[in-house]
Amino acid sequence: MSVPTPDAPYGFDPQGRPYSDKSKIVAGILQIFLGTLGIGRFYVGNTGVGIAQLLTCGGLGLWALIDGIIFLVSNDRTDSKGRVLRG
Repeated sequence: MSVPTPDAPYGFDPQGRPYSDKSKIVAGILQIFLGTLGIGRFYVGNTGVGIAQLLTCGGLGLWALIDGIIFLVSNDRTDSKGRVLRG
C-alpha cells in the first residue's frame, strides 16, 4: 500500500487504483443478510441497483445471495466513485 493522498486517503491497491472508505466484507455480509432490501448496494453507493433489488426482493433472494458472495470473493468491486473496496 502506498502513501495516502487527499484524493485517496486509504492509499492505493497494487494496480494503482485508490481504495474506498467502504469495506467489501461489510458490503458482502449486508448483501447476504439484507440483500432482498438492497442494503449492500446502498452501502457502497449504488442506489440504482439497490432500488432494483428492493423492488424485486433481491431477485427473489437469488440475486442478493450471488451478489453478496461476489462482494466477498472479488478484488475488483468498486464503490459509486469507482474506488476499489477495501478487504
